[in-house]
Amino acid sequence: MIALTLETAKTIAIVVAVAFVALSVISALVIKSIVTKLIMVVLMAGLALGVWTQRTSLQDCADRAQAKAEVLDGSGLTCTFFGTEINVG
Repeated sequence: MIALTLETAKTIAIVVAVAFVALSVISALVIKSIVTKLIMVVLMAGLALGVWTQRTSLQDCADRAQAKAEVLDGSGLTCTFFGTEINVG
């Protein structure tokens, strides 16, 4: 068994403590980077889904408006896209 002096044990404890602090900072940065990337992926996917559903809704509305336009004169037919009215007539 290796015999350690008090000073050697103190030095080793300081080195190990500094190493743990350095590893915790590095791991915090890596985790932050990963979490940031995951948040951005979820955000972009959510925005893409929102635009896709609005596009589908707009297409359905335009199809209904076209059917009404065949019966009516076509004036005043509007649909909404993210709350913005779009004239389809």
